[in-house]
Amino acid sequence: MDDRNLADQGAEDRMKGTAKNVEGRVRSAMGELTGDESQQLKGKAQQAKGKLQDKLGKAELDVADND
Repeated sequence: MDDRNLADQGAEDRMKGTAKNVEGRVRSAMGELTGDESQQLKGKAQQAKGKLQDKLGKAELDVADND
């Protein structure tokens, strides 16, 4: 994969990861408001996935910048 593709992928992963994180926060908060523990847990899991995807994007951008 060339640097441009890796940089593009990194930016895309960061954007998608941030969106997942925000969606997870909303889902968790709604679960908290309604007392739905299942939704709270699903929201927290979605947040974790988002954070991991964001970190992957950061790493991809770092690699693309250092080449």
